[in-house]
Amino acid sequence: MRVKRKKVEWAILSAALIAAAVWARPAPDGRSRLVSVQQLPENIEMCTWDESVGGDSNAASPEEKILFSALQREPSSTLMAAAQFTTPNTAEQEKQAAEARAHGARTQVRTIRDTAPTYSAVAVDVNSNEVILQDNNLWEYLVFDRLAPTPAGSDQITQPKRVVRGDKTLIEFNNGLYVDPMSGDIFSVESDTGDKMVRFPRDAEGNVAPKAVLHTPHRVYNLAADEAKQELFATIEFPPQVVVYRKDAFGEEKPLRTIEGDDTGLDAPHGIAVDEKDQLLFVNTWGHHSNFRIAGTGKWYPPSIKVYSLAAKGDAKPLRVITGDKTQLDWPAAMKFNPNNGDLYVANDIGQSVLVFANAAKAQGDLTPARVIHGPSTRLRNPTGVALDLTNQELWVSNLGNSSATVYPLMADGDVPPLRIIRSAEESKRGVNFGRTAAVTYDPIRQEILVPN
Repeated sequence: MRVKRKKVEWAILSAALIAAAVWARPAPDGRSRLVSVQQLPENIEMCTWDESVGGDSNAASPEEKILFSALQREPSSTLMAAAQFTTPNTAEQEKQAAEARAHGARTQVRTIRDTAPTYSAVAVDVNSNEVILQDNNLWEYLVFDRLAPTPAGSDQITQPKRVVRGDKTLIEFNNGLYVDPMSGDIFSVESDTGDKMVRFPRDAEGNVAPKAVLHTPHRVYNLAADEAKQELFATIEFPPQVVVYRKDAFGEEKPLRTIEGDDTGLDAPHGIAVDEKDQLLFVNTWGHHSNFRIAGTGKWYPPSIKVYSLAAKGDAKPLRVITGDKTQLDWPAAMKFNPNNGDLYVANDIGQSVLVFANAAKAQGDLTPARVIHGPSTRLRNPTGVALDLTNQELWVSNLGNSSATVYPLMADGDVPPLRIIRSAEESKRGVNFGRTAAVTYDPIRQEILVPN
């Protein structure tokens, strides 16, 4: 490939000279200042594809020509395939930062950040008697003994058996967990920047590469599986959809089918659960509706649980909808279905509760949950993950807001204390919950820093 330069070259040179002046001459009073502004010509040409490489010394290599030819046909998908799952070179990044500081780049006076885990999801491996917690803040997952006792002191924490963390893991803002009941493989999905699902063996530890990586759509939130058909279901927050893969899918493998469209009612889907017996799929939604292709179509609907056929695909309408004030749904997150009695468990983030809907296969409308775990004794704080241990008749909950996981009897109801607590911060911990901050401002009157989450 050769890019036409013409009038672009002088513009790049001018920008480089301006940048050099900025680096070389700090403001006398120590403050930043604008050095100069120069208007670019209106008829400046953009980079265009030129197939005639001839004998040009700047011509691309055969490998590059193959890549760029493919980019012209399918730019987004090919670019993702070429650059998606590379491991960051931390040493090189630190070197570049040091060089920039040596040339006068500013360094932070102090940093506001949460140094403790924020547990976005939980899973239980009954075969190894272990609990897995996904940490959305420090980009890791931790494995604990299921029977680890609650820390004795208020400032003590539970020690993990293993931690998977580091550049090679490709773990970033991961939210959803699934543990294969046979192999113990741990599946984890990334909900923001990475567009991927990573898979690790049960005994993985440290800074290790995944055994498999699947390229997913953007904003994957949660996972559920149909073990009989060996299919994996994932919710996509926006544009809203549910994608269904082979459970062993990897690389650039495409979904077997997709549920998406205006009739689906998938308005910001998050939690998902499978009922294999009744062949049903449960998906909860936050109610943020918009056809992103058409301006002015944004609407808000109450949170809900939509029920679909397990084989649904395309613009499929839900069979039933659970929604209304009585449901208490408020930013519902992960869900799990109990096939033994038909109960559907919902982590209710802003409601600070776990909701349980009985006979979920037939439930619909504005109905009151059969049981609600809620209150100060529960130690729940922004619960976003749930896991059912049917072998030991226990319910596990991950708490995004206080770096903990709490476990209850499977049929718990009301303001019940946990049987045990896994804690990765002091008992009084209240998470900063920055999430993925994109802006910040300062209130000079109150002398407060305001950070939207």
